[in-house]
Amino acid sequence: MSIETDAAHTPGGLAFPAGNLRGPLAFAIGCFLIWGLAYGLLDVLNKHFQETLSISQADSSWLQIAYFGAYLLLSLPAGMLLNARGYKFGIVSGLGLTAIGALLFIPAADAGSFLPFVGSMFVLAAGLCVLETSADTYVNVLGDPAKASQRLNLAQSFNALGVFIGPMIGGAVFFSPSTTEALGGATRSIQIVYGLIAVAVLVFAAVVWRARLPETGLSDHGAAVDGDAPAKPLSQQPHFIAGVVTQALYIGAQVGIGAYFINLVTHNWAGLSSQQGAFMLSLAAIGYLVGRFAATALLLKVKPRTLLTTYGVINVILTLIVAAGIDKVSPIALIAVFFFMSTMFATIFALGTTGLGVHTKKASSLMVMAIGGGVLLPWPMGKLADLYGANIAFLLPAACFVVVAWYGWKGAGLGLKTEAN
Repeated sequence: MSIETDAAHTPGGLAFPAGNLRGPLAFAIGCFLIWGLAYGLLDVLNKHFQETLSISQADSSWLQIAYFGAYLLLSLPAGMLLNARGYKFGIVSGLGLTAIGALLFIPAADAGSFLPFVGSMFVLAAGLCVLETSADTYVNVLGDPAKASQRLNLAQSFNALGVFIGPMIGGAVFFSPSTTEALGGATRSIQIVYGLIAVAVLVFAAVVWRARLPETGLSDHGAAVDGDAPAKPLSQQPHFIAGVVTQALYIGAQVGIGAYFINLVTHNWAGLSSQQGAFMLSLAAIGYLVGRFAATALLLKVKPRTLLTTYGVINVILTLIVAAGIDKVSPIALIAVFFFMSTMFATIFALGTTGLGVHTKKASSLMVMAIGGGVLLPWPMGKLADLYGANIAFLLPAACFVVVAWYGWKGAGLGLKTEAN
């Protein structure tokens, strides 16, 4: 992907030289790494609290509910903030709130009960919601609309890097008795990890605050290239409405899969410890990372809708294999699921916000709000896992991937004049 080419074709005749877009894009990509790390640690904490606080799988899902509930409640306010104050303010304020949430883990660990962790996770996720609303939208509009899927997949590749690093840190610290003891115990280890995250995020926020980030002003981003009338209201854009629903279900599947990954692999691989399960989650995240870069390359030759449909069908098959509970085979199939999930968020986001003109910023905030779909599957999957075993719970993500495949096949073209996407 050429950023120089993106700049040359940016709608509205922006006066930014091509090279000047690299810095803003780099800062936005740095944000993707941060919330990837936070999300990677989330799934490890789920299993960690099951063991240290003796809570059920269904109860541990409240971490995911708090995390993605923040997106559900705050994405629209975050979009309003973005419209009122611009991308730079949105990014910096999101980073600041994220750091506050991380710092709250310190007193939560001292409290020694589960509820304060849930509250801390909500605050941290509130910051990530503001950050992601700003950064996703910024990457989406920072260049040629035709290459939005490529830019978002590139940025999401660094998000996947953070998702890989998170379980590595969590597995090495939270599931290693010697490391935990060296850090001063389970309470102290959580405080150190999240305290360091807070410091790193604040340093990055200070750097972004001093940087020059162009406010693109792309009010016409995504407008029809053939000079047609301005975009219709969002309520009359069926491809957008279907995109938001699909995104919510996809995120629900992704979150449920991550939340019970360690439970699944330890259940279907004899002798596998929770620490080894956490490291396997990092291995799955490598597949997710490789998948993101692979998708960025594939999108040079393959239409986004074709790629989304193909990956959706493959993941339906893989999650059914997981649900079958085959020794060692089901865990391997679950790892493979991550590779094919890799492009889904970015591609659904780009397809759903195509051709929306002046409504693009609002549509982007609603698409980020769809991340709140992460609250949909963790509790019912946890309940199914408690009652019937972890494998049966994965029938729910399989159903969600059916919808993803449909969106690539038909949904993304609803109401559009061409099949260019």
